[in-house]
Formats: sequence, structure tokens, C-alpha cells
Amino acid sequence: MEKLRKFLLDEHQMPSQWYNIMADMPVKPLPPLHPGTRQPLRPQDMAPLFPMGLIEQEASMESFIDIPDEVYDIYRLWRPTPLIRATNFEKFLDTPAKIYFKYEGGSPSGSHKTNTAVAQAYYNAKEGVKKLTTETGAGQWGSALSYACCQFGIDLEVFMVRISYEQKPYRKTMMQTWGANVHASPSNLTEAGRSILSKSPGSPGSLGIAISEAIEMAVRDEKTKYSLGSVLNHVLLHQTVIGQEAIRQMEMANEFPDIVIGCFGGGSNFGGISFPFLRLNFLEGRTVRCIAVEPASCPKLTRGTFSYDFGDTIGMTPLIPMYTLGHQFVPGSIHAGGLRYHGAGAIISQLLKDGHIEARSIGQLETFQAAVDFARTEGFIAAPETAHAIAQVAREALISKEEGRPKTILFNFSGHGMFDLAAYDMFLAGQLEDYNITDKEIARNIEAIRHLQPEEILV
Repeated sequence: MEKLRKFLLDEHQMPSQWYNIMADMPVKPLPPLHPGTRQPLRPQDMAPLFPMGLIEQEASMESFIDIPDEVYDIYRLWRPTPLIRATNFEKFLDTPAKIYFKYEGGSPSGSHKTNTAVAQAYYNAKEGVKKLTTETGAGQWGSALSYACCQFGIDLEVFMVRISYEQKPYRKTMMQTWGANVHASPSNLTEAGRSILSKSPGSPGSLGIAISEAIEMAVRDEKTKYSLGSVLNHVLLHQTVIGQEAIRQMEMANEFPDIVIGCFGGGSNFGGISFPFLRLNFLEGRTVRCIAVEPASCPKLTRGTFSYDFGDTIGMTPLIPMYTLGHQFVPGSIHAGGLRYHGAGAIISQLLKDGHIEARSIGQLETFQAAVDFARTEGFIAAPETAHAIAQVAREALISKEEGRPKTILFNFSGHGMFDLAAYDMFLAGQLEDYNITDKEIARNIEAIRHLQPEEILV
């Protein structure tokens, strides 16, 4: 097996370890707090929700963690993913910039989410877990975990944000094909869902609400665990296969990026592409700019505040130090459902707070126009989430043109948009709109979480 792994590593640039950026961060994130005691979370506090293998990764300070053989063998079905130069998009933009993208749409579920889904299903199966619950926004995470659970014989209950449940019916079909049960959230299956529906019968849902429902269902049954598709440290860890492969592939092309870009919901695909490059910034003095791109309608990085906040709407998760819009914030019903989340992961938040990464926000119409331009030049139809990265690439490429300075830009093509064609249809027909959020609305939601803050970080 070791000879085979070395051959694959040498020939195809697929790493045999995940990279843990926690080991190299100049300033470590503040600890998560227990929602009841408000004391730093202990490993045993997480045991009702996660298997010990993932809990250990969540707090690990090792630089690299071995990928188990069982996970590695499944990765081989689609990894390494291709690195592609977007020469036609460069010509369309008339830019001196070189544009590369890491194509993650070739996994069984069609996105980067499968990288952590397989790992999480493996660690749960290893500890005898027979059932998982989870949430999903646009359905990419839910479909990835459905596939992974199918590989390891685990039952799965998925709470899908209602607006996406209605907008993307074929994502639901994918999940059901792989054996998952899928529920529109908020639902009548949980106290959390019923509480939301009693106050807002027409609620479009949010990732925060769906997380509350999934956690509630998990804690009701000691034989059931919960699985999260973004935000947490171990989730971002599993995604670093993307950036590690990209470094090796760019070396083969005798290239290195000046800018690395990823769309941003909770942090998984942005962390996956950027963390290995940030390692080079920290340890080798490189100066790669890493830019996280979020929806203008859900701007936690660009207009939120750094605070302790719950990861879910009801307040069942640990308090996480994050950039947030407040856990009761419900974003506009944009088609990039995977980015409709009120907060950011602790690692990403600390990196932004310390100035190691940048953040931008872009409206829905600009992102879809960029995605259409990319499809017409490069052929790949992007998920609405990925479209945010493409739009920022276009912005940076035009800046390169204006400055007359060639730059090399790398972005993560985090998922294909073949199940999002209804959204493209609406855009092409002029039926999509931008959603704006006022400073007053943001301030109201932020004020509602001030009582959660330890005095030293009140803002």
C-alpha cells in the first residue's frame, strides 16, 4: 500500500495527509465556549455530537494528519482534481492576468463537499455510528454526505433549507437516490422547527435553523451523531487536499499565484484552497493574497462583527468566536444557498481579524453575469456559490489590466451548476434581483448577541 500511495503521490499530486493550519497560525483562535456554562469547551462536551476521531482533529495542533487508507481509496475515484488555465476567459476579459482554476465539480456529488463528507462518514463508521443528521443549504453538502454515508452503511437525515428545497428539487432526488431522508427546514419534526414556523409560517429557512433541527434530532438519540459541512476546524482540515494539490500542479506548470480566491459561506472551500498557500506565507515569507468572497446579502466578513455567537438559530451549538451577523439573521433568498449563513468559522475569523486574508462581497446579478461569461468562454457551468469566486476573479483581472501588471490568479471552482439551471433560466430572463441589507438591520441583529460576549471582546 505504501508503494502504491507514493506512486500516486509522485505521479498525480494527491496528498496523503491533510494540512492543519492551526499549527502555524501566528495567533490561535479563541476557544469555543460551552453554551450553558460559558466556559471553554472540553473534548467530552462534544462527544454527544461527534466521534472522538473528529473531536481530536478539531483541537489538534499537529501540522499534518494522515489520511486513512479507506478515505484515501475513495478519494482516488476523483482525486487529484484538474488544474485548468482559463485562457479563453482571459481573452474575454482582455487582461494580462493568468487565470487558473481547480475544478472540484468532478466528485460524485459534484462539489468539493465530498472531501470532508467521506472523511466524516469514515470516522463515524469506525466508531460504530449507524445514523447521522445534518443540514444543507443548496443541497451540495447534503448530497455529498448522502453519498459518503451510502459508502459506509450509515443512515442519514437531512434538513434542507426550505427555499433551496423548493428551488433545487433534483438535489433532493440525489440525496434520496443515495438513501437519505430529506426534510424541508423549518419542519414540524423538531421543537426548533415548530417554534420558527409558529412565528413565521412562511419562513424560507436558513442554515442556522436547519442546524438547530439537525442537532436537536441527533441529541434525542444516543446512537445518532451530527455532521457539519463547514465552519468547524476538522471540516476545513479535510478540504486542504485541494490547495496541496494546487501547489504541486502549479509547480509543474512553473507558476505560482499572486492571488487565491474562493467563495465563502462558512469557510470550507475557501479554507481548502487557501490554507496550504497561507502556510507558505507564514513559513516561507510568501505574499499570496487570499480573498474570501461572500454574497452582498449575507456579508458577515465585510459588514459583520467579531463576536462570540451560536452557530445555529435556536442557540444549541457551542459559542464560537466568529465574524457574524447574529444567529437570528435570515438572509435574502438568493440562489447561492450554500452561502446563506450568518457566521464564519473560528479559524477564518481569526485570520481575517489579524489581516492574513481579505474579504469581498458581491451582489447576485454580478455573480450570475460572471458565471455566464465564464460558461460561454470556458464551457463550465458553475454553481451559484462558485459564481461569487468567478466574479471576484473578473474584478481582479480587470484591476491587473488597469494597472498594467500581469498577475497570476487561482480560484477554486467548488462545484458545478447542472442542478441550478432554473436559477440561470431566471437570470437570463431578467427575473433575478439583488438583495440588500441595511446597516440598521445588521445593527439590530448584532445588538441581540451582545449579552453573549465575554467582556474582553465586546465591540
